[in-house]
Amino acid sequence: AGEAAAEERSLLLANRAACHLKEGACRLCVADCSGALSLVPFGIKPLLRRAAAYEALESYQLAYVDYKTVLQIDCSIQSAHDGVNRMTKALLEKDGVNWREKLPPIPAVPISAQKRWNVPSAGARGADAPPGNTLRGDPGESTSLGHQTAAGIARAQTLKEEGNELVKKGNHKKAIEKYSESLKLNQECAAYTNRALCYLTLKQHKEAVQDCTAALRLDPKNIKAFYRRAQALKELKDYKSSIADINSLLKIEPKNTAALRLLQELNRA
Repeated sequence: AGEAAAEERSLLLANRAACHLKEGACRLCVADCSGALSLVPFGIKPLLRRAAAYEALESYQLAYVDYKTVLQIDCSIQSAHDGVNRMTKALLEKDGVNWREKLPPIPAVPISAQKRWNVPSAGARGADAPPGNTLRGDPGESTSLGHQTAAGIARAQTLKEEGNELVKKGNHKKAIEKYSESLKLNQECAAYTNRALCYLTLKQHKEAVQDCTAALRLDPKNIKAFYRRAQALKELKDYKSSIADINSLLKIEPKNTAALRLLQELNRA
């Protein structure tokens, strides 16, 4: 649509990047954020989303640079402060006390860019800010984007690990609570399949089917999701659907012994 549409194109790329980030496609997120920033430099959302993607890819130097750039634009963004602290710790462990010497240059943000993205008050848009691209002016969005990106993903991972520990201890009800909290922050395949296992153990078979279905939407070839859904469907006496899931699993992993055993049971049912 030409240069006149640069802001709209930048916004679309930044929004698509958010979708990539949520689904764990971090390299695609980086590409879209970089595209958005080439059209409209120093956009807060694409910088934060790219930083979160770099962090997930363990490209800590690049994540640090993006978080620091955000703070030049708006020093009140807590998620950027948190990101800088996490990256500082990671880089110190990785590169030692001289980690700063290995950093790429941090771009100097011009005053015009700082004015462009600083919103006067919560809910109010800056005069030059394109709709939907101001961090604190988006209705329904938290004031700190990082709660949905790097900080949110990190917290979700912690909650999932806490759930895993509870499963090892046999506390499946409490584990379900942890996985549920994790999934509110980040819809991850493993959290769904782990919660499905808990539901199976507690004989909540319909819930297990729902979680496995959600996992397969994220990863259509997930072995655990097919197997656990087949187990749940068997208990619900939906043998036809259960056999279909086992057959789908065996197309991916033909020698899966647990699946072959379950198929034998289903054929006898």
